[in-house]
Amino acid sequence: MTLLKLSNLSDLAAALQAQGYRVVAPIQDDAVVRLRSWRPGDTVRIAALPVNSPKDFLFPRCEAIGRYVLDRDGFTSEDLPARAEKTVLLGIRPCDVAALAGLDSVFAWGYPDKFYGERRAATTIVSLVCPSADDDCFCTSVGGAPDSTVGADAMLRLCNGGTAMTFASMTEKGKALDAVFGQFSSPGEAAVDPVAEVPVLFNSEVVTDWCSKSFESTVWRTLGLACLGCGACAFMCPACHCFDIQDESTDAQVDRLRNWDSCGFSQFTLHASGHNPRPDQPARWRQRMMHKFRYFKERFGRVACTGCGRCGRLCPTGMAISDVCREIARAEEVR
Repeated sequence: MTLLKLSNLSDLAAALQAQGYRVVAPIQDDAVVRLRSWRPGDTVRIAALPVNSPKDFLFPRCEAIGRYVLDRDGFTSEDLPARAEKTVLLGIRPCDVAALAGLDSVFAWGYPDKFYGERRAATTIVSLVCPSADDDCFCTSVGGAPDSTVGADAMLRLCNGGTAMTFASMTEKGKALDAVFGQFSSPGEAAVDPVAEVPVLFNSEVVTDWCSKSFESTVWRTLGLACLGCGACAFMCPACHCFDIQDESTDAQVDRLRNWDSCGFSQFTLHASGHNPRPDQPARWRQRMMHKFRYFKERFGRVACTGCGRCGRLCPTGMAISDVCREIARAEEVR
């Protein structure tokens, strides 16, 4: 078996970059680990879940999707090309890989989105078997696993006490990296490290069933009272994909921009008339749960949550979807 030393990760990133790839990896960024493009001198930290997700690099927070050039007599439309850098997502957790399948479904639904599609086609995913988990992780409750290979082009696994890794390619995209990884690998014995233990906290089928019959439940009132409507959960979630379209103009042109949005924001469903069909946080929290566990599953066959736990870690009031689902499932099971 050939092994890659953990200390060679930065050299590996440099070699991939030399092959024309943009390398996106978990990088130590002051006090946090953040997914961003690797630069010489960066420290790759694959042992920690980044605060953000790969969504940032496939579905940008703001992008121009159309343009109108103005002149005295009117305007002409300009078709913006979909440009994509050849990218390697290095050391991505299985929960984040699983979220990309949901994004793939959304942006190919009905009318394929060329901007997302080009970036997705240019992206190679090298995932990492999770070596550890915390109390906020719950992938096993929503159909995932800390060692899932689904959606990955290649996979890394820590071994020999976290000092080295094995590399296994599983698709043609992954095999295209074999030679680069081989430069930094050498024969050796591998005692693979244990996979993180992630206990099942709830049955997602029970949560979906409860949502289908609980639109008027008083639970939404309780949840809404605790929610600040800040949007941190949606922006850091690897599966959330709400967006808004806005036009920004100058004297010469109008750019049509797609921007991240959130169903938890008060203006998300605000009509020009002033009417808002979701007038308060209870209604907006209901929409968030219904979308993730009922509506998305009805349309695409999977829940729109992969158990990464970022919502619970980052919420200023400590609201975690896993806690809500656990309470719902517990209440249903004792009926």
